[in-house]
Amino acid sequence: MQIAIQISIIALMSAFVYALIALGFTLVFGIMRVVNFAHGEFYMLGAYAMYVLYGLLGWPYGSALIAGALLVGLAGFVLERVLFRRFTGDEMGGMIMSLALAITLQAAISLVFTVDDLSVGRPVEGALQIGSVFLALDQLYVVGVTLLALAAFYVLIEKTRVGITIRAVAQDSEVARLQGVRSWRMTALTFALSCLLAGLAGALMAPVYTIHPHMGELVVVKAFIIVVLGGLGSLPGAVIAALILSFTEAIASTFYNSTVATMLSFLIVMAVLTVRPAGLMGRSR
Repeated sequence: MQIAIQISIIALMSAFVYALIALGFTLVFGIMRVVNFAHGEFYMLGAYAMYVLYGLLGWPYGSALIAGALLVGLAGFVLERVLFRRFTGDEMGGMIMSLALAITLQAAISLVFTVDDLSVGRPVEGALQIGSVFLALDQLYVVGVTLLALAAFYVLIEKTRVGITIRAVAQDSEVARLQGVRSWRMTALTFALSCLLAGLAGALMAPVYTIHPHMGELVVVKAFIIVVLGGLGSLPGAVIAALILSFTEAIASTFYNSTVATMLSFLIVMAVLTVRPAGLMGRSR
């Protein structure tokens, strides 16, 4: 029971963080039809923003977390206007641009901060004891904040006018444009929101793991696995796939090793796509 609870907490922390990243990833694909392979670098930028604001400048943790996510979202808005606007709907062009941006951001961060691993102090120390089980407070904190962020994202997308407009553009941009929706504004907003979610995830994980310029590479691979498993463009599918992937990794890593966990992740993807080529909740085209 103790091992099961520990695994569940680690899996939930990973699942909610992966979900934040994957939701932004699939949101951009749903609106722009662009697979953004630079998405992991926005996660990395969120971690470095946390390092500067919280680690170096001494801002309060909550303020640094919000400011870091907003700064990454603003960077995404600017980059969408400057680089990605002309590639909306062009999957190959957008993918090449995103790969070039990923390499550029990694190089820029390496020049400014070097390639050395950096660390940030944890916002809370200690553990919560429930019976014979000890739960790290910083992990519980990440679970709580990511859960709140996912709930806020759900309300935004499902219950607000902005969210309805975003979903309308994702379903059929031409019809939305004929109804008076300025799709270019929704595209910029969506890309910024996607980057904000990735930046928030990176800022949250900065005190948990070490920070380095290549930390986004593995994250974007996992995000891609999640959106393919859940179904490209499906937001509920991304959340379900994140839970499946995280619990698989947590169990396999605990009883075996990370290599087995990675192998199982891809085996699950292959098995699901064999039965459902569009993913768990994807729509066949």
